[in-house]
Amino acid sequence: MYYIIIFMKELIISKEDSGQRLDRFISKTFPKLPKSLMFKEIRKKNIKINKKRTAPDYFVNEDDVLQLYLNDDVLEEKQEHYDFMRASKELNIIYEDENLLLIDKKAGVLCHPVKDEYTDTVISRVQRYLYKKNEWNPKDSKTFSPALANRLDRNTAGIIIAAKNAEALRVLNSKIKSREIEKYYLAATEGTFNKKSDTLTAYLVKNEKQNKVYVYDEPHGDCKKIITKYSVLESRNNKSLVEIELITGRTHQIRAHFAHIGHPLINDGKYGKNEGRYRQELYSYKLKFNFKDENLLSYLNGRTFTVNKCELISRFKENNNG
Repeated sequence: MYYIIIFMKELIISKEDSGQRLDRFISKTFPKLPKSLMFKEIRKKNIKINKKRTAPDYFVNEDDVLQLYLNDDVLEEKQEHYDFMRASKELNIIYEDENLLLIDKKAGVLCHPVKDEYTDTVISRVQRYLYKKNEWNPKDSKTFSPALANRLDRNTAGIIIAAKNAEALRVLNSKIKSREIEKYYLAATEGTFNKKSDTLTAYLVKNEKQNKVYVYDEPHGDCKKIITKYSVLESRNNKSLVEIELITGRTHQIRAHFAHIGHPLINDGKYGKNEGRYRQELYSYKLKFNFKDENLLSYLNGRTFTVNKCELISRFKENNNG
């Protein structure tokens, strides 16, 4: 005796899938189901909407329940292939809510794809994470993908802000621009400072071809003003551990500004003494939210987020223990 095993598959129609004909939705979702069989099974009431008989030209609505009593071999859903699924699962999350993520990025990881390296980046890891949590699906979101509100150089570690929705990204971009999100860094530098704290002002010119910036004491060419505050936390063996607050946020600002005043960052192969080494001792370790108005993220106002275990501090103490 032979038995035919019939499976029931149930799908809930999403907002993004509503408004289209049932037969078209089924064909896109189950490409292995022949159209002739689909029409036959609709007539036989083996394909139903909300447990009721339906028709191929029915326009599906959000929250409709589609039920298919068919053999399993034709109910294999279309498999989507996304580049972000090839990214690493590693994601050190400091804080998360319905609007954003705060991530502790390790040195060596890119924030965004570049021409020769686009698979494993911070943004692709974030997208993989949210996709696996069913908080975001490219098929459902035609106009927005999770995005980063700030960036760090590949070999700079620290806090990255990722927005989960378009309104959160708009607020974050606005507040970073208006300096209502304060960013603090730790750096290990060469030399001992004459002043334990200071506010530095200079002018920065970017050379796109060299991917490098130049700092001057006076306005120079197509320059942008930069302001960098610092406080020396500790000095050992002609090295210093410094806390930095970025008042302006320009490309390579900290690295170039401190090299300009004679205190380049340790292991900075671009602006420092260690030519060819690009593991600059720089860590974006703290964020403060100081909003001046009501917005989507007002619940974060007054809060400070800090990386608890900052490897830069440990390295500084270990390497300058004598």
